[in-house]
Amino acid sequence: MSLAGGTVYNAREHGLRGDGVTNDQPALQALVDALGDAYVADGQPRVVHCPPGTYSIRDAGTVWRSGISLIGAGIGATRFVLSNEGNRVDPTPLAYFTTVQHGASRDNCITDATFASFEIDGSGVKLARYDYLAKGLGLQYVQRGRFRDLYIHDTAATGLGCDFLQDTMVEAVHVLRCGRLDTGQQMGGAGIGIGIGGWGESERLTVANCTAVGNGTNGIFLELQKPDWVPPRGIRIVGCHVEDNRFGISDWGAEGLIVSACTMIGNHEAGFDVSAQGTSGVAGRGGIVADCVIDANIIDGMSIGNTPGRYVVRGNRISRNGRYGYCEHNLARNPIPGREVVLDGNEIWENGLDGIRIDAGLTDGAIVNNRIRDNGRRSAGADSAAGETVSYTPTSVRDTGADWPVDGHRGKVVRIGHRTAVVATNTRTELLLAPVRPGATTAWTGGTPPAGERYELPDAPIRRAGITLASTTSDLTLRHNRVWDSQERKTQTHGLLVTGEGPHGSADIQDNDFACNAVAATRIETPEFA
Repeated sequence: MSLAGGTVYNAREHGLRGDGVTNDQPALQALVDALGDAYVADGQPRVVHCPPGTYSIRDAGTVWRSGISLIGAGIGATRFVLSNEGNRVDPTPLAYFTTVQHGASRDNCITDATFASFEIDGSGVKLARYDYLAKGLGLQYVQRGRFRDLYIHDTAATGLGCDFLQDTMVEAVHVLRCGRLDTGQQMGGAGIGIGIGGWGESERLTVANCTAVGNGTNGIFLELQKPDWVPPRGIRIVGCHVEDNRFGISDWGAEGLIVSACTMIGNHEAGFDVSAQGTSGVAGRGGIVADCVIDANIIDGMSIGNTPGRYVVRGNRISRNGRYGYCEHNLARNPIPGREVVLDGNEIWENGLDGIRIDAGLTDGAIVNNRIRDNGRRSAGADSAAGETVSYTPTSVRDTGADWPVDGHRGKVVRIGHRTAVVATNTRTELLLAPVRPGATTAWTGGTPPAGERYELPDAPIRRAGITLASTTSDLTLRHNRVWDSQERKTQTHGLLVTGEGPHGSADIQDNDFACNAVAATRIETPEFA
């Protein structure tokens, strides 16, 4: 390909048509290769500018090159439509460069590349089985990269799935319904998924002002790629919105991740998750979550576990989640307790069961200065009915003969024969149900039941505390918390519940206010703690 001098190249003048009919992938690959060769020769980065149009990318992904940027005319104006009807085995990302396929490494990386101001539609990629490469963008080992003002939707795997991003910014990226072929048990399937660890102990990355809605696994996640790699520092997630994903934001292996000013709402398992579920089996540690709204997630607001600890959760609103506001857990049943987890100055209210629940070992933890109130909303008793008062929609159960306490069934599983659904919230006569998976239009596992069939709702747990210590703790600081129930119909049974599942070591408990709960200020079931 003959190239005129300059740094900006109009794609329409180099073989791409943008008419929505012509396969523009071969011309795009040829242009990227020619500009990539020129960059190798003179070190001068180039820009491929795609004017408004619909660019069909069919049957093959485009292997990217260093020094080449792809810039559109704006979301909706410049659209890349991915499809593979002529090659059903090819995952067909718009752009990719990986370790396995192309030898990507620290010494063979993509440098000085920007992807900005365009849309990727992945709905046309069909595969017989899930392939984690069926992304919108799938680059590994990127240095000084910029991903901004992008709209990526309906990809079979992760929307923006780029790994090992050094000195890179991901900003104003909207990812919607990505991971549509992920069953929930596959690798990837997220809105924004970033593998980490390839650059060593410091990876300087910022994810800012992004929106992730209805993605198959995570809205935004970081995942250490090898268990023997050092979890890297230097990563921030700021001002993002995650909604209706399996997990909202996940830390699966970073060191000192900063998450601030984000909203995490309506996610199916947790708004924010720290665990060892990633590829390496290594959880994040030493992170800070501050000034976020974590609201109405179907199970837990914050779920932190399998971590050596030193996490700080400060100044957040954690509210109206289906089970616990904050849950310290241990999926792997690791006998080593987490250390130095701090919950400081949070507003924790109207969660389905406990406001804070410590379900895994914790040493030198601190629960201080929190306001914890009106939790235990899942307080309604068991119920069952059938007949002319009962009807169903894809997302609700209606019983005109019921008189349920508002939100009293939050987080319960309602059963109608073999069908099940999860209650997100309820009025006095209607159960509003959570989608069966991210992006789904129905809540039912087996189709909408016919009117009149009998539903069954289980009973509520009898104890639903502001703070529950249900696992081994030692050297715990519990100070200056106010834990109460201000509702006319109180649902938070205790301010502090210490179960018999300890043992519990020494604790510094001072200046807490546990008054005005439904049953008692405290309930201590472990003699060592009394």
